[in-house]
Amino acid sequence: MALAGIIAPIAHASEPPEPEKDWVEVVRNSPYWVSQGVYQNITTIRRWVLKERGFCSVADRHILFDRRGQFLGYIDDAATRQATQIRLNETRAALAEKGKVDSWVPGSLSDTGYPFALSCLQPHVDLSAAVDRYLGRSESDLLWGTWDDLIFASQAEPRSLHQAMMYVYQTRLDQQRLDLPATLPRYLGGQVLIESSGQANAHSRADAKGILQLSPSALNDCQIKPVNHWHRLAQVDCALKLMQQNARNLEPTFEERFGHLPDMKRDQLFTLLLVQAYHGGVGRVLSLLTDEQLSKPAIYFAREHEEYSAGDILFGMIFHNLGRDRLGLASLYYVADVELATEALCATVDLRQEHFCP
Repeated sequence: MALAGIIAPIAHASEPPEPEKDWVEVVRNSPYWVSQGVYQNITTIRRWVLKERGFCSVADRHILFDRRGQFLGYIDDAATRQATQIRLNETRAALAEKGKVDSWVPGSLSDTGYPFALSCLQPHVDLSAAVDRYLGRSESDLLWGTWDDLIFASQAEPRSLHQAMMYVYQTRLDQQRLDLPATLPRYLGGQVLIESSGQANAHSRADAKGILQLSPSALNDCQIKPVNHWHRLAQVDCALKLMQQNARNLEPTFEERFGHLPDMKRDQLFTLLLVQAYHGGVGRVLSLLTDEQLSKPAIYFAREHEEYSAGDILFGMIFHNLGRDRLGLASLYYVADVELATEALCATVDLRQEHFCP
């Protein structure tokens, strides 16, 4: 059995503790303080996946982590998916026996286990190529055109997707159509990378289209005709419109719950909530703030906010509600991936020079 060096092959004289029946119970029994540092921990794990580095420098692996997002070890995948699940469960039991976790839950091909496991071998964005595409480092990635009242660049002097996005954003801001956090544009840039790798003709199996993977219903709400569904200016304009609608729906309740946070932390949290709403729907995010059951973590984190980062607060609100309202680990992964894509953009000389990032 090929296991990580920090997890010895399983050959123990004593029996591992009895497993729990349901991973959701592990979540329900977790105190809120376990969310300290969880945003950075999950982001680190996702970085290994997206950048194919660290413990994911070898693709055929699963990495295991606890409810705080802390890395516990990895296994090398077996020859079949079923055999890999057996290996994961053996490792989970070993981790519990060694006291690395205080409980464990066997998983299967259809059921989540605990400690949580994440495969290194999964579809993901090539961030380096996506950044190049977004910044128009190849002439084929430059664009120009018109949309509604927008006129961007020209055929003789096309410009980058980043410049197009900032043009649409600034135009709508000047027209007083937007009232969004100042941090939002760079996260929207990160979303372009994660949603489509910046590819204009991206088309998902769920029929999401374009650089921002807008659904048919969203495109219809923006009154975009099918012939323009992949139009990049139209996509950015529509996404900003949806963000503004989501912000308008969330802001009163958000301010009531988190308005007392320091300005920078409040704006960061609100931006992350907008990213989450784009992924999972504004109604689901609103329920985290208003629903009698689902809002309990938000109430706690609002009271104890000094002990948590904005990312920890968002992830804590989601984690302690996993298994409710169709909330799953994918909700955490999406925001972490957008954070990493934003980080990749902010690492470029191009965007540092224009003060796109702090």
